[in-house]
Amino acid sequence: MMDMVRAHLIIEGLVQGVFFRATTADVAKKHGVFGWVKNNPDGSVEAMIEGREEDVKKVIGFCRIGPPRARVDRVDVRWEDYRDEFDDFHAVTRHSSY
Repeated sequence: MMDMVRAHLIIEGLVQGVFFRATTADVAKKHGVFGWVKNNPDGSVEAMIEGREEDVKKVIGFCRIGPPRARVDRVDVRWEDYRDEFDDFHAVTRHSSY
């Protein structure tokens, strides 16, 4: 059986207003992982990603680079216990509850 993992990311740099959330959601869906990505009030982007370890690591790799207009200065990754609580991947708007 594949190792299932959960990663909580905080991405810092020029990561808002550059399609970071939308592109991350596209990459996550392409790799079959689940969770969410959202903008934080401090200018960072936060993501929770669950899925097969190799696929989660591919999405984290993307987040270390970001879309073309982004500048990623730092990615903090915290590995957590897999919970299997998501059934899709969402780019969260400020009105969502994540």
